[in-house]
Amino acid sequence: MRFIHNNLGHRKRDEIIEVTLSSGANVRLMNGANFSNYKNGRRYQYIGGLAKCSPLRLRIPDPGHWHIAIDTQGLKGYPTASVRVLPGAPHEAQEESLFSVSNLTRGDSPSAMAGTEKGHDVYICHVSEDKDDVVRPLYDALTREGLAVLYDEFALRMGDCLRQKIDKGLAISRAGLVVLSPYFIGKRWANYELDGVVTRIVSGEKILLPIWHNITKQQILDYSPSLAKKVARSTATHTMGEIAKEIAELLGRR
Repeated sequence: MRFIHNNLGHRKRDEIIEVTLSSGANVRLMNGANFSNYKNGRRYQYIGGLAKCSPLRLRIPDPGHWHIAIDTQGLKGYPTASVRVLPGAPHEAQEESLFSVSNLTRGDSPSAMAGTEKGHDVYICHVSEDKDDVVRPLYDALTREGLAVLYDEFALRMGDCLRQKIDKGLAISRAGLVVLSPYFIGKRWANYELDGVVTRIVSGEKILLPIWHNITKQQILDYSPSLAKKVARSTATHTMGEIAKEIAELLGRR
């Protein structure tokens, strides 16, 4: 398989890798072990995905030796690419607004999403145990903002493929919310499925926002360090109305 390789060397946590492309391509940020698996056709994990906008910025999640691989598998043509390392501030420094987070929007501004034709504005992916406490109130708040919301079909159940469920929801909606709770992490999704969720969040392809409910950052950190580092909203610090308003503003509907 033909690909562009950039050996980033030892990098610090939270440094930003900026990739500038001449055309669309698959961009994968991987540690040494996963890059070796990638080269040899074995199962691997990565941060990134299909980049439709340039430049693409990916954050180093942990200190260590990292690689960037760029390929056009499933695409036509072959891009030129340049890679540079930028300093990054820790996520905990301050709460990030949805508008300021480039990996939550496709394009340069919230208005880039406004013309997207999808069946629904938002879908809510959740486990059925959270339906009464958080999902229905969130649904009500989103609909009060004038958004078309889909949620019942996307209740996660034991045996579901998490990645497929989220891919299906994003295919028919402009944005997705994933409710992370003790019930969610109790399902013990496979690591590669969680990696698929994180990839969706950081790749810039779609808007996908984690909603934390009755769960601490430490609990999520213990369960999935990659998920814990992503921009999220918590029902402990934000009301349903505040979350719904941010989503509506992000989608350019207010």
